[in-house]
Amino acid sequence: MPVNNRIADFHDEIAEWRQTIHQHPGLLYDVEETAALVSEKLKSFGVDEVVENIGRTGVVAVIKGRKSDSGKVIGMRADMDALPIVEKNDSPYKSKYEGKMHACGHDGHTAMLLGAAKYLAETRNFDGTAVVIFQPAEEGGAGGKAMVDDGMMDRFGIQEVYGLHNMPGVPLGDFAIRSGALMAGTDEFTITVNGLGAHAAMPHNGNDPIIIATQMVQALQTIVSRNIDPLSSAVVTVTAIHAGKAYNVIPQEAQFYGTIRTLDREVRAQVMERMHEVVNGIASAYGAEVDIAIKEGYPVTVNHDAQTDFAASVAKDIVGEGRVVTDKLPVMGGEDFSYMLEARPGAFIFMGNGDTAGLHHEEYDFNDEAIPVGSSYWAKIIETAMPAG
Repeated sequence: MPVNNRIADFHDEIAEWRQTIHQHPGLLYDVEETAALVSEKLKSFGVDEVVENIGRTGVVAVIKGRKSDSGKVIGMRADMDALPIVEKNDSPYKSKYEGKMHACGHDGHTAMLLGAAKYLAETRNFDGTAVVIFQPAEEGGAGGKAMVDDGMMDRFGIQEVYGLHNMPGVPLGDFAIRSGALMAGTDEFTITVNGLGAHAAMPHNGNDPIIIATQMVQALQTIVSRNIDPLSSAVVTVTAIHAGKAYNVIPQEAQFYGTIRTLDREVRAQVMERMHEVVNGIASAYGAEVDIAIKEGYPVTVNHDAQTDFAASVAKDIVGEGRVVTDKLPVMGGEDFSYMLEARPGAFIFMGNGDTAGLHHEEYDFNDEAIPVGSSYWAKIIETAMPAG
């Protein structure tokens, strides 16, 4: 089956929704405008139930098939939040809110799932129940966890759950997926070095925390290169260093922070243990005090075997076998759909956005030509998993 003809008929309408969402971005849980648009559209489609404020500002809708003999309930999730980026595009639908931008394509994800919801509510050519999930705060706010913690899975009886993300650089409408670990677990660390301040011209009277911190930054890079099995994956990246405010003063304190990315719990534990050993060892050698704070982030996004095979087969039915990669290399970026995959079996898939600027870039824009493919994928997930007979 190629792109769904009925969905293709209202491609332009879905694109208009997407562009409206793009103009009104919200960060983290502050997605009230998008959530209101989603809720209004779902009600206009005639879905069976719309529930707002799941996981604070999330929206969930229920669409029942012509029959419900199968008892199956499948969830499909799109994210709604934007990023704190100043948009550099000059399109007619450019963000109206300075410093906020849909630079990751969540506007497209939301619009495509809305398009599928419209089609499914209109045709209901399936045996079971489709649950469409519109989630806030994917970009660092753990909105997926908030919705799960709010009892979403049990409340709506969701048995399997599926997610999708666009991918710049992948040919438009192509798909990529893998079973097992697809995206990394994400942790954040903050390391504070307490030395002894002094006049910059008299460094012997102090204990320079900048020197100590830079030694730590260098040494932390050896964790991945010398402590982790080369066949395993890990990233330790320092993204900022803060110390001092004057040209002639050695500060009392230096602080740096960054991120840890891993695809395996054991590797994650090994990185954490070695990080403490390295940092404490250097602090001891220099006679300084150090504080290490690690904030646990999103878990590894782990696709379940059966659901991955199913998702890949659906994608192949839409775009052809040659346009679906089933052994996609893992990505070290994080994704809070991982919380939903911990709660229920399911699969997360990438869909090509074509030759566009990369994710989280000030010139990124979701490719509206991908809409019929994405919406068709969602519709076929339901119609294939729960055939009407």
